[in-house]
Amino acid sequence: MFGPHLYAVFGSPIVHSKSPEVHRAFARQTEQDMMYTKQEVTPEEFKETVDDFFELGGMGLNITLPLKELAYQYADKVSLRAKLAKAVNTLIRDKNGSILGDNTDGIGIVRDITINQRWHLKSQRVLILGAGGAVRGVLGPILDEEPKSIVIANRTASKAVDLAKSFEGMGDVSGCGLNSIPPGVFDVIINGTSMSLQGAAPPLNPAQMTAQTCAYDMAYGSGPTAFLQWAESQGLVALADGLGMLVEQAAESFYLWRRVRPKTAPVIQMLREGMRREI
Repeated sequence: MFGPHLYAVFGSPIVHSKSPEVHRAFARQTEQDMMYTKQEVTPEEFKETVDDFFELGGMGLNITLPLKELAYQYADKVSLRAKLAKAVNTLIRDKNGSILGDNTDGIGIVRDITINQRWHLKSQRVLILGAGGAVRGVLGPILDEEPKSIVIANRTASKAVDLAKSFEGMGDVSGCGLNSIPPGVFDVIINGTSMSLQGAAPPLNPAQMTAQTCAYDMAYGSGPTAFLQWAESQGLVALADGLGMLVEQAAESFYLWRRVRPKTAPVIQMLREGMRREI
């Protein structure tokens, strides 16, 4: 194929996606000849639009809400981590024309937590808030880090219990309601709910954390999220939002497509500075 290789992100809504900015920065950094765009695609349009993209020579796609389950069904083959997530956020066309599906969200959060934040997950007691698709997408890679235990707490307890059961063969993982979290102190608390986007803080017992507890919000914004503001008010000092996860999952997609691993720190810094200027 002549000209730059074509990549894109599909989703709805897509207007605020930072993926083009991230991948263009990766391409400049690694001197890759590629073009990356974003496109509003509804579930009804998904199959036809993806078919057209690959038929026109597209090499890879990122898939965001609400299309990840459709991408899982679309792929000819999927990775183990995509099977565990039951969702795909990365589509790759191989040299034979087959479409491979993968999910890079989990490796994205793990790399951000363990490499960028330098926190530990191994042998730690982890509390995860929420039991939706975002949490399902990251559970496998987090369990691969061998935490001591994971408690999934959700407003609807049955969803947390069911999610935990589907991963119980991978480690000590259990589910409960937000108001019935088992006693004890947690080392890492990860917010995978939409509460921060609604400006709300979780109903957590401050006795279940110490100043050494690490608080991570999968959401991000131009300033601290509601969850991180609440965590700071409880005396926690190790705080991180999901901007690093966004960049790290994108870097994994980029590697799957180009077989080159970009440096993420300068891209995270670039995005952070740009968001601060928008305030």
